[in-house]
Amino acid sequence: MQTRDFSAELSKLTSGFTPIIDTTYKAEDYKFLDLSVTNPVLEEVDTSSAEAIQVYINTYLSKVGGTIAYGGYLEKRSIYDRSLYFSNTDEVLKRNIHLGLDIWCPQGTAVLVPVKGIVHSFKDNRNHGDYGPCIVLEHRFENLTFYTLYGHLTRSSLSNLSIGQMFEAGEILAHLGVPEENGDYAPHLHFQIIRDIQGNRGDYPGVSTLQNLDFYKKNCPDPQLLLKINTL
Repeated sequence: MQTRDFSAELSKLTSGFTPIIDTTYKAEDYKFLDLSVTNPVLEEVDTSSAEAIQVYINTYLSKVGGTIAYGGYLEKRSIYDRSLYFSNTDEVLKRNIHLGLDIWCPQGTAVLVPVKGIVHSFKDNRNHGDYGPCIVLEHRFENLTFYTLYGHLTRSSLSNLSIGQMFEAGEILAHLGVPEENGDYAPHLHFQIIRDIQGNRGDYPGVSTLQNLDFYKKNCPDPQLLLKINTL
């Protein structure tokens, strides 16, 4: 299936705004957040600090009148420079282009399944700056198969899971973790769509190098195809 056809079929699975966190939050509560290297405001923020990022997000939301911040697909970011897991002196080989959608909201917030699927795999990825606890679901709809990844969860979110476990759309899958367990980030959900999981289990690259970006753009389409946050 061509990339364009895959994206079109994916988009048909949801008809409008599809919550992926606690349904207490409505579409109008979500405000787009720019964490890219081109945002001059971030020059005044210590992007190596989870606490500083949280303060910045809280301040931003209070100004724009929202309660949830979201964004980040294909953003080039500086927040990964602090981690040896991502760093490289060669700009082309540095992993700093974000492949998922981040939803920044309080620790403990429930994470929901956007479309029905089964548990493919899960793992606690403990590298500094990594996902921390992470779950991958597999989705099959007629001839359409893909995966969704949920990162930065609580460790307890993994405790009662089993491979092949079924989740219906809207069911609670997990909860968001604190910095001490989520890879050292301000609490948020990293949500990513993956066409070919490439043999990975409980993990998949969520940040790309410039060198590999063409491949990952095709293999990890825009999560907004499913979530449709503020797209009306």
